[in-house]
Amino acid sequence: MENKNTEKKVLLHISNLKQYFPVKKASIFQKEQLYLKANDGINLDIYEGETFGLVGESGCGKSTLGRTLLQLYNQTDGRTMYYGRPLDEIAPRYMEETLKHLSSKMKALEAHQAKVNLIQKEYDSLKTDEEKYAMHGKLKDAKKIANDAFLDIVQVIGGFYISKDLEKVSAVFLKEYQANVELCIAKEELRKLESEFEAIKMEQEAKKASKSEIDAVVAKNKAKVDAKRKDVETKQQIFDAAKKEIDEMKKEYAGNAEFDKYEAYLDDGVDLARLTDEEIRRLRKDLQLIFQDPYSSLNPRMSVGQIIGEGLNAHKVFHKNKDKMQDYIMQVMEDCGLAPYMIHRYPHQFSGGQRQRIGIARSLALKPKFVVCDEAVSALDVSIQSQIINLLLDLKEKENLTYLFISHDLSVIKYISDRIGVMYLGNMVELATTADLFDTPMHPYTEALLSAIPTTDVDSKKETILIEGDIPSPIKPPTGCKFHTRCKYCTDICTKVVPEFEEVTPGHFVGCHHKRNVVESK
Repeated sequence: MENKNTEKKVLLHISNLKQYFPVKKASIFQKEQLYLKANDGINLDIYEGETFGLVGESGCGKSTLGRTLLQLYNQTDGRTMYYGRPLDEIAPRYMEETLKHLSSKMKALEAHQAKVNLIQKEYDSLKTDEEKYAMHGKLKDAKKIANDAFLDIVQVIGGFYISKDLEKVSAVFLKEYQANVELCIAKEELRKLESEFEAIKMEQEAKKASKSEIDAVVAKNKAKVDAKRKDVETKQQIFDAAKKEIDEMKKEYAGNAEFDKYEAYLDDGVDLARLTDEEIRRLRKDLQLIFQDPYSSLNPRMSVGQIIGEGLNAHKVFHKNKDKMQDYIMQVMEDCGLAPYMIHRYPHQFSGGQRQRIGIARSLALKPKFVVCDEAVSALDVSIQSQIINLLLDLKEKENLTYLFISHDLSVIKYISDRIGVMYLGNMVELATTADLFDTPMHPYTEALLSAIPTTDVDSKKETILIEGDIPSPIKPPTGCKFHTRCKYCTDICTKVVPEFEEVTPGHFVGCHHKRNVVESK
């Protein structure tokens, strides 16, 4: 139950992310439900403003991870904490559920912790390594369940975890939550009214209405906007008063070290995995995807302007304001290297590189904070690849974007990424800065991948490391380290114990029992 802080601003904090897909049963007599384990317990931080590269063999779960982070799949397990917007701006329903059932959740946590203690006691009493290997997974799972139950509570109420009057804590926090929900609804209604008001003014001007007619329409709609603004101010005061009540309660624990310990767990992030469909829809503007294939990802029956404007219409960015929206779309096209006069053309009239630029423009039109680039250049010619990569880098600097860049091409990954994660069969096996990973790979799998990079240096003495054997099934993966069936350094512990994904040197994480190049990296 660790609580770590970092100097860099974390945009996404992913812990124990799992994405399983059920496999159809072979017959009605099959009792066991099998799952394809595309992502199997991934821990990762993605920092604001960085490009995080993701590499691995086909089928290792890279694209699934990207789509799961965007919640295009219902996440099977784990936490995906998003810090791009404050928690108060979303007011997710899972907070209300936690606060309403605070007492029962505390009792459930105590039961989970008691179970961990029992298993730990049994584990400590074991005398042979064989017995401990067999029980290690059970102990780890029990600790994970208890930790999740603990975080569900403490990330919402913080130091009040130690309070003896949980009913009072629940009532006060629920009061703040309800005030927050009403404030969020009022702010959204105000945003829509302001957008409509702007559109109505421009519509009247376009009709060349008389000044008196325009003034009458403007006055009527301005009154609605002003009334809603006052409503927002009133609800803001109610919300501030509820927050102040919580602050007053905190004064009772001033100087209490135990209270401060749990207060540090308060988390302003939004757990994307626990949001409802409507709540995640409100965040779609922040989280976008650039598809791999520019040919199949664009609707052939829609013009470029319609394709780029689809998201703008869905989120009502420009309410009935076609002229302003068209000007904005043309500006986005220009920023992405497309001539504005192409706005009425259709996808079949563009080359592959231009189509990919359309896909990029569609994603960036909503001004997102996080973009998943799923093999965004793999279908393009090498010369076009460099143009698209440089475009992505320019847009990143201009808009302060954060990328998850998925690719098989290690040379592309090396050029564009600040940090790189290496995946194998649903797990992250190594994570480091780009320079550190290429200079001192510590996992045998990473070492083999890097040795296979083609080179034009005829005098190079670099030996290619061949990975023998076939990739295991993600439905029934090997026990212990999943790479042990193909690793030449495999020993008995590799076949039985899953290696911890640990920080070996600052910023360099590895999940392996027999790490490579550790001495050289120090």
